[in-house]
Amino acid sequence: MSGQPNDVGSRLAELEAANAALREELAETNQGVVALYAELDDHALRLKEASELKSRFLSYMSHEFRTPLGSIRSLARILLDRLDGPLSGEQEKQVQFIQDAATELTEMVGDLLDLAKVEAGRVTISPAWFEMVDLFSALRGMFKPILSSESVSLVFEEPIGVPALYTDDKKLAQILRNFISNALKFTSEGEVRVTASMPDSDHVTFAVADTGIGIAAQYLDALFQDFVQIDAPIQKKLRGTGLGLSLSKKLAILLGGNVHVTSIVGTGSVFSVTIPLRLPGDGTTGSLNFGLKGTVDAP
Repeated sequence: MSGQPNDVGSRLAELEAANAALREELAETNQGVVALYAELDDHALRLKEASELKSRFLSYMSHEFRTPLGSIRSLARILLDRLDGPLSGEQEKQVQFIQDAATELTEMVGDLLDLAKVEAGRVTISPAWFEMVDLFSALRGMFKPILSSESVSLVFEEPIGVPALYTDDKKLAQILRNFISNALKFTSEGEVRVTASMPDSDHVTFAVADTGIGIAAQYLDALFQDFVQIDAPIQKKLRGTGLGLSLSKKLAILLGGNVHVTSIVGTGSVFSVTIPLRLPGDGTTGSLNFGLKGTVDAP
């Protein structure tokens, strides 16, 4: 019995020593965590600065390219219109090539500028009420002059049962223009069909279906990433900027929606965007900060 107090005291001393060691270990761990957070904050700041520099560079470059490209297109148009005299067949072919190349570069510059604005959070969303028939009518008129092949038809189905929308019609039209342009580019015969439907009472889905070459399943997940182009013979022949679909995805997210793609090689593809009937928020016009959060559904 006389040894019990000594045993208790010994155990208490051992516990105090263990607690002291634990406190020291926790203090060292806390210091490590604080240092890790500081390092993460530093990396986050550097990434933010790099992103801002990239956005400023793209914006500056885009603005600087627009003026000379506009001049090239104007001069090519003057030559093609024979305002300075006749052209031989070969000269017309060469000038048309210059015109087409300048147009392609102009489109790429526009996409780069839009992408830079979105990533910098400087895109202004201006919602307003509008009817589907008005949107489809505007798109139909826009593409009618450039339908060069009689073997491909562009069809806009009447949006029956779809009410008026409250969103940014210009951003929505830009998304659909990208979808339709891609569909026409990779469809040699058949049709490109544009539809609007309601998957539920609060959303509307716009789909652009084509009878083109289709896309292999392994490429679908990467389609909406920046500068992605499909490694296929027709893709190499009809090269684009690789930015249109990426920009469409980002614009869809800004409108509170998402994008979706399904495709079967040799049969065709369906690109769609689903957005709310009414833009989320208070409905006021303003700049929205863009976050790289959103979904791209793929099979």
